[in-house]
Amino acid sequence: MRLTVLLLLVNTLTAQQVHDYVIRGGRIVDGQGNPWFRADIGIRNGRIDGIGDLSKVPARRVIQLNGEFIAPGFIDMMGASSVPLITNPDSAASKLRQGITTIFAGEGSSPAPQSDDTFSAEAARKGFRWRTYAEYHAILEKAGIAVNVVHNVGAAQIRRIVMGVEDREPTPAELDKMKAHVDESMRAGAVGVSTALIYPPGTYAKTAELVELVKVAARYRGIYSTHMRNESAQLLEAIRESMEIGRLAGAPVHIYHLKAAGESNWPLMQKAVDLIQSARDRGSDVTADVYPYIRNGLGIGSLIMPHHYAKGNAVFLKTLHDPNVRRQLRQEIENRRDWENWYQHVGRDWDNILVATVPGGSDRAVEGKSVAEIARMWKKDEWDTFFDLVLKEASVNPKSMNEGQKNLAMRTEWVSFCTDAAPTPPTATGAHPRAFGSFPRILAKYVREDKVISLEMAIRKMTSLPANRLGLAHRGRIAPGMSADLVIFDPATVQDKASFTDPLAFPEGIPYVFVNGVLAVDQAKPTGVNGGKVLKPLLN
Repeated sequence: MRLTVLLLLVNTLTAQQVHDYVIRGGRIVDGQGNPWFRADIGIRNGRIDGIGDLSKVPARRVIQLNGEFIAPGFIDMMGASSVPLITNPDSAASKLRQGITTIFAGEGSSPAPQSDDTFSAEAARKGFRWRTYAEYHAILEKAGIAVNVVHNVGAAQIRRIVMGVEDREPTPAELDKMKAHVDESMRAGAVGVSTALIYPPGTYAKTAELVELVKVAARYRGIYSTHMRNESAQLLEAIRESMEIGRLAGAPVHIYHLKAAGESNWPLMQKAVDLIQSARDRGSDVTADVYPYIRNGLGIGSLIMPHHYAKGNAVFLKTLHDPNVRRQLRQEIENRRDWENWYQHVGRDWDNILVATVPGGSDRAVEGKSVAEIARMWKKDEWDTFFDLVLKEASVNPKSMNEGQKNLAMRTEWVSFCTDAAPTPPTATGAHPRAFGSFPRILAKYVREDKVISLEMAIRKMTSLPANRLGLAHRGRIAPGMSADLVIFDPATVQDKASFTDPLAFPEGIPYVFVNGVLAVDQAKPTGVNGGKVLKPLLN
């Protein structure tokens, strides 16, 4: 009897000591800026269970490396939307193969709340329906997702539900309804309020309205994240507004994809960094992120002043068939500078605006070509070509930034990284290359080739820095007990392959990715096994 009990005890202890995975022969970059060191990593039950010499530790699978780096899973600070993770699960590969294990979703729009007027037609076709974040999170958890998700609640999303797309201030009753949506979203696990203040209807929101919404999030320790009202000539004023919203609401501030757009505005980037640093020195909790490209991405309709969309997109587009309307809009775009004028930002040169995609794939021939090239192809005037592309609701990539401001941002300690892109399926009709290449591009171009920052600093900006911003206490670092979100990459070969002519190309040099201890990428191929979770850091 004693022998039987002893054998059972030994077998139980042995089973407990067996790791799910042991990763041997790698160099660990812990995510906190420390120099890399050589050690093995053991994974068990979704967590890092051992670091050191694990050569004698049994494991269900051993991954033998030859000096590749092991880093915490990368965190995408602007991952747009999580909806594609359930409507098109193949889209997760665009994140996973970059080493991204967590996305921060929500800008002006957000996956929830929803109404009949705002609900995604694609989600409905796939059999998904929800109103609140509580309902949406339950759907994600039941369906299974490949990466972790942290959600914001979009101020413009709430505005659409309560007010439609009108250019006016909310009534007191409407503002109360909007605040109630923020409250419900925060209680369901959202991490804060987000805005996109150059796109209708977000652009119609005044500072005071935003302060009231962010105050609700602040009661739950939420943050304010913003695509600011201006990223060009009024960049500093936009930063001041963002920080004032945070100050009055009592919330930390995070600025999406910080940039100084337009050649005449490039010197403002240093002033922007100095302004934020000065605020931080005085005790304001302000951070930002960037993506590693000098072309941004937006809907081509954004080249037209936002007030024209006050009655809705469909109503305005009908007017573009009138030559007189086109003539008036052209004069406005060519001459006015009192708004985010992207045509002027690119030097008034249609060759500097590339078409990324046309919805529905109806015009694949124009993707990757400039508006000027398309005009020659269509044998049309450049301005008529532009307005025809607005009618098609094309997305475009204007050349609006320079490498100097990217290098400055890379070196700034409170700047993290993003893709500014939703999970994108490899069969999409087009995309900005940042959707597939952002994080490998940083490691290849800015670390290995240009030596703008060290590898350890780059990894910190991809991991522990954003984890701290989002309150993810168990992620962003390699240490015993941390969630096993891990990426393994070869520093000599990691390389983005996506370009503006081939934006859907996967990167190279990232053979393994773990999400919560689940092997999500194995020998550079997605396994299809879902390890992702809905993360609700403020509810922990």
